[in-house]
Amino acid sequence: MPAWLDTRDSGFEAAFAALLAARRETADGVDDTVAAILADVKANGDVAVIAHTKRLDGFDLTPATMRVPADAVKRAAGACLPETVEALELARDRITDFHRRQMPEDLDYTDAAGLSLGLRWKPLASVGLYVPGGTAAYPSSVLMNAVPAKIAGVQRVVMVVAAPGGQINPLVLAAADMVGVDEIYRIGGAQAVGALAFGTPTIARVDKIVGPGNVYVAAAKRQVFGIVGIDMIAGPSEIVVVADRLNDPAWIAADLLAQAEHDIAAQAILLADDKDFAEAVTEAIQVHLSTLPRAGIAAQSWETFGAVIVLESLADAGPLIDRIAPEHLELAVEEPETLAATVCNAGAIFLGRFTPEAVGDYVAGPNHVLPTAGSARFSSGLGVLDFLKRTSLIGCDRESLAAVGPAAVALAKAEGLDAHALSLALRLNRPQDT
Repeated sequence: MPAWLDTRDSGFEAAFAALLAARRETADGVDDTVAAILADVKANGDVAVIAHTKRLDGFDLTPATMRVPADAVKRAAGACLPETVEALELARDRITDFHRRQMPEDLDYTDAAGLSLGLRWKPLASVGLYVPGGTAAYPSSVLMNAVPAKIAGVQRVVMVVAAPGGQINPLVLAAADMVGVDEIYRIGGAQAVGALAFGTPTIARVDKIVGPGNVYVAAAKRQVFGIVGIDMIAGPSEIVVVADRLNDPAWIAADLLAQAEHDIAAQAILLADDKDFAEAVTEAIQVHLSTLPRAGIAAQSWETFGAVIVLESLADAGPLIDRIAPEHLELAVEEPETLAATVCNAGAIFLGRFTPEAVGDYVAGPNHVLPTAGSARFSSGLGVLDFLKRTSLIGCDRESLAAVGPAAVALAKAEGLDAHALSLALRLNRPQDT
């Protein structure tokens, strides 16, 4: 059964703390397994990638068949329903429109002391996109990862996608084609992360790896960070839904299950100010589970990690939300903007009864690659800035260096860095200051 908590109970704080502390993915042995795979890929390149793919995904690869041919990518859309391709194109256009508005401007000015200062933004040269391909296919994830990379100006966008049995869903390929992914490889898991990070004879290394994956992929990204950049360590999906009694319980039940069906380790939490309504939602969940194709996954997620928190008042929701720091926050209440203003920690906020989280997964426009496991306390969702680097520009002439240089000499001397002080003092014609 999902956990039931009530803020008015004397044991609420202990129960809520236990809910926050519960681990949803076990990592026993994962780090060691991943480290061994990464070391093998680093040492043996394509040979290791092919061997681990055979062992884990059950099909034979060669260096020649690792990359999906361009003509196969072009043909993929023809194997998809036209209305689905049209929906992907709509999603692409909306995601593109939103992310174009994130592009920063360079900074260039002369300050009061006469220094020329600025910032210059440049795209990364290459990025690797990890696209899940296990229990479900996610063409939407292709769009969410590739569109901001292309808008940023990344010249080489490489996609790896797990292909059990060697097959890749044609919608995934169609999505990659419509956003201009440059290279696609039918590999997944830690071996794919290793190939992107270290490079192999077939796959040139990239500068950054983005995109969600399972616990092995997350561990691999963590271990290669520093060799390459990463976007975040993405865990199982999660949602907090705040709902008042004026909602249709069936709607809220479906919203909770929309996250639960991702993974047995996903988490859905309901915050409601009415116990009878909360009970109606849980009953509606059982009704939906009787018809959903992924009911087994959703039911296990809900029963194991789901939670219902009954509030004394909706005003109590904000502090609890900030402690959870959820990936997705849905505010199905009368005045969602007012409640949203009290929240600091959430990956994305969905405002009102007609804004289910699922609209954000596909066609709203903002990115659906979001911080999980409480990391919304200190990080943000994927965006154009993740594919850009900024470089500071500093220029002094004789007069401006004379205006600020003595202070720099004093600070260098205070830190005991005499060569720093000397390099400044010589230009100021004051070597005696060192």
